[in-house]
Amino acid sequence: MLLWLPLYALFPFPATLTVLQVTLITAAGIVLYVLARQYLQPSLAAMITASFYAANAIIGPTLSNFHDVSQLPLFIFGLLLAMEKRLWWLFWVLAILILAVREDSGVTLFGVGFYLILSKRPRTGFAVCTLSLGYMLVLTNLIMPLFSEDISRRFMIERFGQYAAGDSASTLEIIWGMVSNPWRLLVELLSPFFGTLQYLLGQWLPLAFVPAVAPASWIIAGFPLLKLFLGQGESVLSFNIRYAMTVVPGLFYGAILWWSHHPQAFKPSFRRFWVFCIGLSLFFSFTSSSSSLNRTFYFLLPDSFDPWVHVSLTKQWHHVSQLRPMLAQIPPNASVSATTYLVPPLSSRREILRWPALQLRNDARQVINVDYVIADLWQLQQYQVAFDEERQLLQQSITVIDQLFSNREYGIINFKDGVILMQKQAGSHPLAVTAWLNFRQEVQSILKQSA
Repeated sequence: MLLWLPLYALFPFPATLTVLQVTLITAAGIVLYVLARQYLQPSLAAMITASFYAANAIIGPTLSNFHDVSQLPLFIFGLLLAMEKRLWWLFWVLAILILAVREDSGVTLFGVGFYLILSKRPRTGFAVCTLSLGYMLVLTNLIMPLFSEDISRRFMIERFGQYAAGDSASTLEIIWGMVSNPWRLLVELLSPFFGTLQYLLGQWLPLAFVPAVAPASWIIAGFPLLKLFLGQGESVLSFNIRYAMTVVPGLFYGAILWWSHHPQAFKPSFRRFWVFCIGLSLFFSFTSSSSSLNRTFYFLLPDSFDPWVHVSLTKQWHHVSQLRPMLAQIPPNASVSATTYLVPPLSSRREILRWPALQLRNDARQVINVDYVIADLWQLQQYQVAFDEERQLLQQSITVIDQLFSNREYGIINFKDGVILMQKQAGSHPLAVTAWLNFRQEVQSILKQSA
C-alpha cells in the first residue's frame, strides 16, 4: 500500500481510493491483453480482455470497498508477462510486490511456481515455491504475532478452525491438521457441493468455461481455490468479496495457453456462445450487487423483493443532505466510532472505529474511549426488515445508545433523519434527545412487529 501513499498524500479523500482501485483493475486488463498477444491474435486477445472486465469476480470486489487485493491482478499478470519476455529482474520485483500485498498472497504465487516446475523450469519454480511458502510461514508464525497476539485465534481459527484441536492454532498446526486427516480434508473440499460447483461455474463463465478444461488454469488457480474451498464461513464462496479476485489471474493465463493450442475452436458459433457468456456474467454481476455485501446499484435494483426493500436515489440524496452537516460537526483530529457507510467520509483521521466499538489503543498505548459516536440508524432501519445483520445491529445500537446516554458517558448533541451524533462527556441537547426518543419508540415498535 505504501506504493500509493504519495497519491493519497496529494489527494487525501475516500474518492481517491475508489479511483485508484478502478485504475488498478483497468491497468490489469491492459497488461492481460499484452500477455494474451504473446500467444493469440488480436481478436482472441480482445475477447479474453473483455471477459476479464465482465467477470463477476472482478466487478463485485471492484465495486466494493477499497481493498489490498485489487493490486494482485496487475502484479500477477505483470509477473506472467515478465516470465514470457524472460525479464527475470522484473519477474522477481513483481514477486516481492505480490508477497507484500497481504499475508496469504503467497498462495497465488506458489501456484505460479508450481506451474514453472511442471513446465520444465524447475530451478525458478522451486525458488518461487520456496520463497512464497517460506514467506507465509515466517510471516504468520513469527512476524504477525509480534503485532497482534490474537493471530492464532482470529486469523486461523475463524477461517480454518475445523482443522484445529483447540481454540488457537498456528499455520503449521493447521497444515498438520489437514494432512493428518485426509478424509475431513476431502469433505471440506467438496462441501457444500452445490455451492462449490456454483462458484466454479461463476469463475469459468466469462471465459465460456474454457478454464474447466485448461490444465494451466487448474495448476495456477488450483492453490487459491484450495484455500477458499478448505476454509469456512459464507464469505469464501462470495464473488463480491476480494478473495474471489485471487483466483482470476490463474484462470485467465490458463485460458490463454489453452487457446494457443486450440485456435481452430474460435469459430463463429463458439464466438456467439462466448459473447452470450460474457453478457450473462455481466447480468449476474449486476444482480448480485443487491446482496448485503455490495449494494452499489441499490437505486436501480431492489435489495430484496420479498419483503420489498428499495431505497430510491432521491431518498438517499435527501438523507445524505441531512447527515453531512452532522459529519462536519466532528473535528478533523477527533477520534470517532461510525457505522459502516459513514466510515469512508471520516476515514482520513488517525483514530476511527466501526460502531458499536468504542475503545481503542492510541499512539501513546493508552486505552481510551472515542470522542464522538455517529450512527446511521436510518440505514439500518431501511434494511432490517429483510436482513438479519442489520436488524441485530439496530437492536444492539439502541441498547448501547441507551446505556451511554443513561450513564452520561456520552451526550446526544444532534439527531436528524435517523442519524445520531454523540460526544463524550458532553451535555445533551434537549431537542436532539426528544428526536431520539421519538425515533427509538418508532423503531422499537417496528422491531416487535418483525419479531
